[in-house]
Amino acid sequence: MRGGAGRALAMAYLVACVAGVMFFALSVALLGYWPKQVLDRQTRAMGPAFVLELGPSARRGRAIYAREGCAYCHTQQVRYLAADHARFGAPTLAWETRLDYPHLWGTRRIGPDLSRAGGTRSDDWHFAHLFSPRALVPQSVMPAYPRLFDGAPDRPRQEARDLVAYLNTLGRARELAGPEGEARAREACNCPDDEMMQMAFHGPLDAHPARARRVQDAPAFPRGDLARGRQLYAVHCATCHGVRGEGDGPGAAGLLPAPTNLAEHDYAPERIAGALWNGVAGTAMPAWRDHSLDDLAALVAAVRALGPSQVAGGLQASGTEPALPATLMELGRRAYRDNCVQCHGERGDGSGSAGGALSIAPSDLTRQRPTLARTVETLRGGIPGTPMAPWTSRLTDAELIAVAQYVRTLYTGPAIGAVR
Repeated sequence: MRGGAGRALAMAYLVACVAGVMFFALSVALLGYWPKQVLDRQTRAMGPAFVLELGPSARRGRAIYAREGCAYCHTQQVRYLAADHARFGAPTLAWETRLDYPHLWGTRRIGPDLSRAGGTRSDDWHFAHLFSPRALVPQSVMPAYPRLFDGAPDRPRQEARDLVAYLNTLGRARELAGPEGEARAREACNCPDDEMMQMAFHGPLDAHPARARRVQDAPAFPRGDLARGRQLYAVHCATCHGVRGEGDGPGAAGLLPAPTNLAEHDYAPERIAGALWNGVAGTAMPAWRDHSLDDLAALVAAVRALGPSQVAGGLQASGTEPALPATLMELGRRAYRDNCVQCHGERGDGSGSAGGALSIAPSDLTRQRPTLARTVETLRGGIPGTPMAPWTSRLTDAELIAVAQYVRTLYTGPAIGAVR
């Protein structure tokens, strides 16, 4: 009996061991190998024949991204959810990450998803954000990385440059695939009745609310609440533009071009609305499309209230510009025609023949009016970081003053008193 019981127990152990090994092998096959084969087939069928690999700097940046634990707070996968689709754009297709090893998809979204981070921010914004996140985003819980810099955000070390180079590649593969790549993926998917899969092909590829766009059109804003706008400005705008709009906020250090000194400009409402809705492409100014139209309208009122037409006793209309002497007007018009229309256009609306080729769109002088001092300073020194160059080598002092006076007459927007 005792010997038979021992053999039965040994046999039970053997059966349990064999069953365990078989269950483990089956689990690996069903949960690992088989899904990998399905994804590989899907990737080959839906993806382009060639995907641009990371360059040396971006490869080093990816290693830094992993080393610093960025994936603990940032995902790199737009999920098949309506909320993700509305905020970030098309859900991620398997082939987009086929060169990622190991993957950095992340598991938590404490910070925003970065799967399409490329092109959503300028390099100088990334550097300033890495150096001191709360200088740009006061509520951020992201740690600072000053060790990647030589004491200032405009002095990044190679590791900071590599990390930003990697961030700029995120989302690049599908953008480069273009419409042909989308058509190939949709055809290979062969899923016309799969509502979830169709999310990947409907709507914009990148719906990131901060991504700047070259156009300056915006939806119609309601009348803005100035008090509400000042609260919003203090939270979202003062970090770069400063409390009084003088471009001296804590996040301004290292940004090139520097944040606009709003206190030196009168703006038409549609000019501010366009900048808030679309950002300013080529600069660190992002779009704010994730805010309600009521909040954006309030910000329009707050920014206009910072202009030079504000006086100590309150806000009053600045009226029309005083009439210039005919000789001064003619000198300014002639200097503008000979030197400025190529970019700013004949009417000053930024529609010049060369404007479309510039990295930053020329200013629309019909919708913003700088002070005379600001205009002269711009003509003398240009605007660093933009295509606007100094004109002292082309214009005499008399022509500089005349054209500065002339361009201020091109403004057609309402007076600041309209804020109320």
